[in-house]
Amino acid sequence: MASTKRSWHRATVVGLAAALAWACATGALQAAQGQAASPDVQQLAKELATRGWILFAARNPRGDYDLYLARPDGTHARDLTNTPEYDEYGGRFSPDGTKMLYRRARRGGGINHDLWGAVGALVIANADGTSPVVQGREGDWPWASWSPDGRQIACLYKREGRIRIIELATKRVVKELPRQGIFQQMYWSPDGKRLVGTANVSGQDWNVVALELETGKVTLLSRQLNCTGDWFQNDPNRVIYSNRTPGLANDYGWTMLMEANADGQSRTLLYGERGRHIYYGCTSPDDRYAIFSFPVTDGGTDANMAIIRLADAPIVVPEDYRELKALYPNAKSGPVLRLPYPGFEPHWTYAEIGGR
Repeated sequence: MASTKRSWHRATVVGLAAALAWACATGALQAAQGQAASPDVQQLAKELATRGWILFAARNPRGDYDLYLARPDGTHARDLTNTPEYDEYGGRFSPDGTKMLYRRARRGGGINHDLWGAVGALVIANADGTSPVVQGREGDWPWASWSPDGRQIACLYKREGRIRIIELATKRVVKELPRQGIFQQMYWSPDGKRLVGTANVSGQDWNVVALELETGKVTLLSRQLNCTGDWFQNDPNRVIYSNRTPGLANDYGWTMLMEANADGQSRTLLYGERGRHIYYGCTSPDDRYAIFSFPVTDGGTDANMAIIRLADAPIVVPEDYRELKALYPNAKSGPVLRLPYPGFEPHWTYAEIGGR
């Protein structure tokens, strides 16, 4: 959502490799931030230790972006791409966890929070990063999203005003429809019936909408200044997204992690933290957990990640965040497992991934 300036977001190079090695060697995730892990956070980390893998983009010590794989508790991390001449980001596992797709761009451009899905070339590889295959030219297949069976992708062509469904085996367009105001961050529902995306609709900017593929009907899910919508991985009727409410703790407001029903009739808080903007929310494959990043600057891309149980939501941090607690008086203060390294657009699979 960032700002209408759509500026390029850059940050200081992070010594990710060292941080990953240290975290994996010690397992002391909270100590990496100078904090002792409380028993409830330790229990959360224990729960997550073998629950599949998370995929995310982060800067390596050279300063370019690679895709990394790690256990959800932060251990067993490894660099999957390691290409000095390219930035890789936007990694997304296929629904069966055997493949991943991502964008690859020439090094030096960084990641644009608003435009990344239409930059560079689309790459499809095995889930462990092996056998990468570039799909077409730079700019082809923008904002590509897997179909539930992994045989098609949905792509958003903003300038042409179209959404196209493309069969991967033949690269043939099998369906086309108007984009209905959607301009970024578009994903396919787990039942294959709808797309979710960030849109400007009915005179309202920066909203999350659901678009029915059969009828073209659009349902408004949010209420202004929202973005980075995604489906719950196991529920085609729930969407996770980010919302900024001006005047909440300051004039500009802080971005919160929300969920909404796909019928647009209800929405509620998942996580809010004073002094942080919460972005890039993604659920675990069974919808028991959510992972997200929490940049200091609105739209920042170099931001540490955290995981919560959705059964504990809503969570408000810290406890004296009075403005948000007033809206959600029953909110808890945790537990929150904070990973000791940054991650852009994390995604989660329960499939077992081999490789090195």
